[in-house]
Amino acid sequence: MKPSLGPIDPGERLLVIDILRGVAVLGILIVNMDSYAWPLDLSRLGWADSTGVFDRLAGAFIRLFAEGKFYTLFSFLFGFGLAIQMGRAEARGAPIARLYARRLLVLLLIGLTHALLVWYGDILVTYAILGFPLLLFRHRRLKTLMIGTITCWLVAALLEWLVSGIALAQWSEDVAGVARAIQIYGHGTFGHIFAQRLRDVKVLYLVGLSSLPTVFAMFLLGLWAGRRGVFQDLGASRLLLKKTAFWGLVIGGAGNLVYVLGRDLTGETPSPLDVISGMAHVLGAPLLMLGYVASIALLVQRESWRRRLAPLAPVGRMALTNYLLQSVICTTAFYSYGLGYYARIGLAGGLLLAVVIYVVQVVLSGWWMRRFAHGPMEWLWRVLTYGQAI
Repeated sequence: MKPSLGPIDPGERLLVIDILRGVAVLGILIVNMDSYAWPLDLSRLGWADSTGVFDRLAGAFIRLFAEGKFYTLFSFLFGFGLAIQMGRAEARGAPIARLYARRLLVLLLIGLTHALLVWYGDILVTYAILGFPLLLFRHRRLKTLMIGTITCWLVAALLEWLVSGIALAQWSEDVAGVARAIQIYGHGTFGHIFAQRLRDVKVLYLVGLSSLPTVFAMFLLGLWAGRRGVFQDLGASRLLLKKTAFWGLVIGGAGNLVYVLGRDLTGETPSPLDVISGMAHVLGAPLLMLGYVASIALLVQRESWRRRLAPLAPVGRMALTNYLLQSVICTTAFYSYGLGYYARIGLAGGLLLAVVIYVVQVVLSGWWMRRFAHGPMEWLWRVLTYGQAI
C-alpha cells in the first residue's frame, strides 16, 4: 500500500519515522564506508590525513554533515520505537517488559553474528545491551526523561574530555598495526581475517565505551518524543519542530564546524585543540541530528516533499536488513575473499560508492515492500522473538 499523500493524521506518523530511518541508513553507510575499506587504526577523514583535493573535501563533508549524526539518529529512533511498542502493548493489554527483553536478546544475537562473522563495526550489540536499562525508564515522567537526556549528554562531553586528554598524552601512531590490517583484510585467508576482526571488535568496543552516554541520551530523548506524541500530530508539534530545526541546525552546525576546523588545524599530531573540537562534536552532532529530524518532519507535512521523500520509507521499514546488507556488500567488495579492493579506494570514491549502493537499496526496498509486509531480517527478528511466523 502506498503512503497517503493527503493531510497527515496520527496514524500516519510511521511514515515520518520510516523516512527518518531511511535517511539514517544512507548516513550510516556514508560514515562507515571508510571503515569498511581501511584499517580501524587509520583515520583518513581529517584534512591532513588524506591526499587529493577531492578526498579532502569528501572527508570534510562527511565529518561536518554525517559523522556522529546518524548513529545518534538511529539511537533516537530506537527510543521512540519503545514508546510505540508500549502503546501497542497497552492497547492489547499485554506486558511489554518480557516481550521487549526477548527482542533485545535476539538483536544481541544478530549483532554478535554481524560483528564476528561480517564486520567489526557493529552497533547492534550496543543498542541491545543499552536497551535493557532503557526499559527501567519506560514509565518515568517526561521531565525525568529530559533530565536523564541532558545528564547523559553532559557525561558524554566529560568523557570525551578525559579520553581525549589520555589519548593526547599517550598518542603514538601504530604504523605496524595499520600495515598488518591492510595485509590481512586485503590479502589474507578467511581465518586470518576472522582473527583480525576479533582484535578489531575488542578495540572498537573499548574505544566505544565513551559513546555509550550519548547513545543512551538519544534513547531517552526518543522515548520522550514518543511519550510526548511529537510525531502523532505533526500540526500540533509544528512550533516545537520549527524551533528544534532552527536551533539544531544553527548551534549543531556551529559545533560541528568547530570540530572540523579544530581537527584540521592540528594536522596529523594530536594537540589540546583536539580536546576542544572533540567536545564540540559530542555536543554538536546530536543537536545537528535533531535539526535534521525536525526539518524532515516539517517537510513531510508538505505534499510535494512528502512525495519526494516517500521512496525512502521502504528503506526505513527494512532498516535492519539494509544495514546488514551494506556490510555484506562492502566487505565482499573490499576483503580478500571478495573483490579485494581493500585500502585502494579514496574518500571521494567511497562517498560515490555509498550513494550508488544506497540508490540500489532504495529500488530493492521499494520492490520488496510492495510484495511483503516485512524485510527479511525484520521477519527473522519477529520469528525469533515471538517463536512463530506472524
